[in-house]
Amino acid sequence: MTDTLKGMRRRTLLKSGLAGILATGVAPLIFTRGAYAQEFCNAPTGDTVTLGFNVPQTGAYADEGADELKAYELAVEHLNGGGDGGMIPTFSSKTLKGSGILGKKVAYVTGDTQTKADAARDSARRMIERDGAVMITGGSSSGVAIAVQGLCQEMGVIFMAALTHSNDTTGKDKKRYGFRHFFNAYQSGIAIAPTLGKAYGTDRIAYHLTADYTWGWTQEESMKNATEALGWKTIAPVRTPVGAGDFSQYITPVLNSGADVLVLNHYGFDMVNSLTQAVQFGLRDKQVNGKQFEIVVPLVSDLMAKGAGASMKGIYGTANWDWQLGDDASKAFTKSFGAKFGQPPSQAAHTSYVQTLLYADACERAGTFYPPEVIKALEDYEFDGLGNGPTTYRGADHQCFKDVYVVQGKQAPANPFDLLQVVDVASKDAVTYDPAIFGGELGPDTPAMLIVDVLISNPGGRFSR
Repeated sequence: MTDTLKGMRRRTLLKSGLAGILATGVAPLIFTRGAYAQEFCNAPTGDTVTLGFNVPQTGAYADEGADELKAYELAVEHLNGGGDGGMIPTFSSKTLKGSGILGKKVAYVTGDTQTKADAARDSARRMIERDGAVMITGGSSSGVAIAVQGLCQEMGVIFMAALTHSNDTTGKDKKRYGFRHFFNAYQSGIAIAPTLGKAYGTDRIAYHLTADYTWGWTQEESMKNATEALGWKTIAPVRTPVGAGDFSQYITPVLNSGADVLVLNHYGFDMVNSLTQAVQFGLRDKQVNGKQFEIVVPLVSDLMAKGAGASMKGIYGTANWDWQLGDDASKAFTKSFGAKFGQPPSQAAHTSYVQTLLYADACERAGTFYPPEVIKALEDYEFDGLGNGPTTYRGADHQCFKDVYVVQGKQAPANPFDLLQVVDVASKDAVTYDPAIFGGELGPDTPAMLIVDVLISNPGGRFSR
């Protein structure tokens, strides 16, 4: 059957409501697992397997995207046996041998999310439908990650999210086919609040400037809840558009608000611009309510610190990882990345690299690329040796749990990359929470689109769930 005819029949079946029926688990036809497994979306048939790297190459988070892309390139090199292997030798799992994935050489295609959800979905769809990508990974914007994760669920392709920090990614918008290694906004709040309490006291008034999309909303909520538990008060927050560039109109009202702390729920170029402009407005030189005015950036990275320059000095934030950590895995990854690209990796690069290795490892442990089996291999998987210490990929929501780092901008950096220092660590246990607090459902093991493809290719077959 031609691809055009398959597409026509797929649309007809979906419109008929079959997808909704099958999503409930009540299937009118039953297929053998063997036949089904041969027909899943983009099942590799040759000597290569293709991964799709979907990152912001333009837009407000392009710096992060560029670093992610470098990390993906390095991961593919190591999976195929090139270079020094990076973190493969330190990884607690010993399935990866530098021979690709399940004996197939790893190839990849790339896409530009433009830091926009619609563009990201279009890019991911092209990589799946045109290029045969069997796994999609990438991010930097949680709005993008959630949109692509939803598409991957529909199409039966695993999404290994890169940089996405919204609680919603593995909360109300979680999906069976989506997995996140990066920490979330709730964990940032839990981790940083004790440090802020010790540094700035418990009698503070906070003013939030917040990126107006899912990440900003959940970061604002998490910081508000965590700091109010200390005794802080919160002025009504102000939402700002992604990519605003000039934040002066939002910063000016802070001066007369009565607040003595500014919380910048911004990321990427937005954070660089808003922090730099807040410092230029003299906020850090002011005394308010008898206290020194302070600025907090709940989620920060080396790339942002570099962009902000001297404005970052003394600023507290949280991070998923830092290239100066002293464990063997972090040192190995930093060495590999530095040798190839001439600079240390960011936390965005780290999580991208790790997600690629974790997917490859899950396929090896499952002995197949068949998504439902790979998902089982990832759920409740405990591992070490990838730069974050002992880590668990919780099956209930596909969120990784590990230590969270509280960082601060260095006052006297030793070099252009020595910008942040880890000042506190919130333990894995301290940032673990009940998944019920965010709601959401993972959804079915086998998306309707996947079953429709089998109906097209194997009508009348049998499949036992």
